Amino acid sequence: MRIWKKEISIAELHANHADTIGSLIGLEFLEVGDDFIRGRVPVDRRTVQPYGILHGGVSVVLAETLGSCGAHYSAPEGHRAVGLDINANHIRATTSGWVTGIARPVHRGRTTQVWQIDMSNDAGELTCVSRITMAVLAPSK
Repeated sequence: MRIWKKEISIAELHANHADTIGSLIGLEFLEVGDDFIRGRVPVDRRTVQPYGILHGGVSVVLAETLGSCGAHYSAPEGHRAVGLDINANHIRATTSGWVTGIARPVHRGRTTQVWQIDMSNDAGELTCVSRITMAVLAPSK
């Protein structure tokens, strides 16, 4: 079942994230399904830490971006979604290629949403799992 309450497309997502942290690290939106958003980040000089592996914070940026977009576009028109909490478990280091994340809702309520973001490397191996809790704010009066 399609969950989106606002117009959403890859072009829209890229346009909304121009000149943000996502664009600075090369984040690409890949797919919008009926109930998920998929995106990826490169593992390159912009995104690695001194040991040459993907910086954990980059995984969190990917997770927060995908989960926040999911919450925003599935909230009623005029509502906005802001982050309350995010966690990430780093499972496997990545030294090259891309890390791809897919965000799916765990809970979509009237005032909060919870999204799960699973990230994997080019071989399809799980690299990080993250969960974000979002507050859904009604339009101000």
